[in-house]
Amino acid sequence: MPAGLSHRRVIIVGAGQAGLAVAAALSAKGLRPQHEFVVIDAAPEGQRSWGSRWHSMMLLSDARHSSLPTRRLPGDQRRHPRVDEMVDYLRFVEAGLRVETVWGIRAVGVEHRGNGSTLLLATTAGEVQTRNVVCATGAAAHPRVPKWASGLTVPGVALHSRDYLYPRQIPTSDVLIVGGGNSGVQLARELSASHRVTLAVRTPRRLRPTAGYAAAAGESVSWLSRERRAEPVFGDSYEQLRRAGVTLRPAVTAAAGTTVSFADSSQAQPGSVILATGYLPGDGWLPDAARKGTSRRTLTGMPGLFVAGMPRYGGRGADTIAGVWRDATTIAHHIIHRP
Repeated sequence: MPAGLSHRRVIIVGAGQAGLAVAAALSAKGLRPQHEFVVIDAAPEGQRSWGSRWHSMMLLSDARHSSLPTRRLPGDQRRHPRVDEMVDYLRFVEAGLRVETVWGIRAVGVEHRGNGSTLLLATTAGEVQTRNVVCATGAAAHPRVPKWASGLTVPGVALHSRDYLYPRQIPTSDVLIVGGGNSGVQLARELSASHRVTLAVRTPRRLRPTAGYAAAAGESVSWLSRERRAEPVFGDSYEQLRRAGVTLRPAVTAAAGTTVSFADSSQAQPGSVILATGYLPGDGWLPDAARKGTSRRTLTGMPGLFVAGMPRYGGRGADTIAGVWRDATTIAHHIIHRP
């Protein structure tokens, strides 16, 4: 175990927007990075998830709502930041906080040590004791892949939106995009200029103007109403996509070889398929008791173990940069006042 992790009051697991937000909130409370708290991340040095998004991706929120209150994005606050700007911004935040992230270490478990307040964090580099652990490993850590996708074989490519980078990655033919959320809509719009695009939509979505994204992401939601609901679509409506030449179909229900079946019993044989089917959170390394014992924002069933940046633990908007700040300040308050 690296010496820099021993005897720290807090270990933050994850150096993305959630982890750095918690680091900023702890710093604002007077805790010093590398002394009272440390940040670890499983990725190779500097490789945050923002850097793997498709090249033309832009945030739905404007710059004013896409940064932490303590360190604003520079430039026009009305613009919608590009994904490469967010990569640079998180480096800027990390440097400004003087956080020296320990890269290449994955957390694999956490448990109580003895009868006191000590936690034992298990990592790929060994075990370390601490009083507080913050899980900030992301609401979009792993692709959500439907079961039927295992039976799919297409002549072109079949990939999750996580692995999509640019249109020329997809052979010039017809492409089926599965998922009618914001990612699916954005990809359908981009690919409609060069491909014959079909968008399969499972759940009708409410259309909201992009300008309203920050307000929607930051809506206050009580704990009892935090069930998963279809996100609204911001920007292009389905009708606008139709006018751009995109064909809309109902949900995909099955796939066998090159044939995809839809909920209305129709079928298609797409050249390529992109699964814009969302993500699973990165809380799989937490013990079951901690994940099931959630009752208040950012808290788990294990004292001293907190979660930042995941709506299941923090409510709607926790997976946005603006929303995660509420998680971060809540966690910092709990840690400072924890005996």
